Formats: sequence, structure tokens, C-alpha cells
Amino acid sequence: MAELNRLLDAALPTMPFQWAGSSLGVPPVDLVETQDALVLTMDLPGYDPKALDLQVEGDVLTVRAEREAPASGTWLRQERTFGSIARSFVLPPTVDATKCEAKSEHGVLTITVPRREEARPRTINVTVKG
Repeated sequence: MAELNRLLDAALPTMPFQWAGSSLGVPPVDLVETQDALVLTMDLPGYDPKALDLQVEGDVLTVRAEREAPASGTWLRQERTFGSIARSFVLPPTVDATKCEAKSEHGVLTITVPRREEARPRTINVTVKG
């Protein structure tokens, strides 16, 4: 399967998605930089928000989560992933990781990391003489 994914990725490098086999178990993430913060949005449907583990160590933000498979019944088809996932992101030096905020709503985790005050854009007034 990995060889097939590699061949397909090489043949179709402009496709806007990954093949299911290569993205299995990896939740999609959007990362947006604004004037005030770095905002990370991650889809985690079916994961208990209370069981999410977010850690910042140095300049690395790590998100861990776990979803257990239903224990009863005989599988006829299984397309959803279960088990543990972890994603790590290197934070730029322009943000203050000690002031991270996280919220979960409708299966979407949003982490906001504010910019350091000295890294925020500032306006310089021009004084006109004469």
C-alpha cells in the first residue's frame, strides 16, 4: 500500500488531498497567522475534549488524543480510525506559548497562541512640521 501511495503521489503531485492510506489516523489541521496570534484548528470528531492532552515543551506544541473502538459486535466495515494520535508543531519565536488558549466545539479543537507584544505590528505616527 505504501508503494502504491508513493507512486500515486509522484504521478499526481498537484492533488489537494492525501490518499486515504497515507493520511490514515492523522487529523487535518489549519494553521493561520494573524496580526495578534497563531491559530491552529484541528478536526477531532469523536474524541472526548476532556481527554485531550496539549503540551508545550520549548518551542514545540504537541496535541495528543485517543479514541477507543466500540467493543461489541462484528466489524463489517471499518473506515474510521481508533486509537491514539499525536501531532507536533514547532512554534515561531514571535509567539508567547505560555499564554496558549484552547477550546473544543463540535469536534473542532482551536488553539490560539498570542504573539509576543514586541513581535506585533505597530503604527508609527509621522509628525509634520511647517
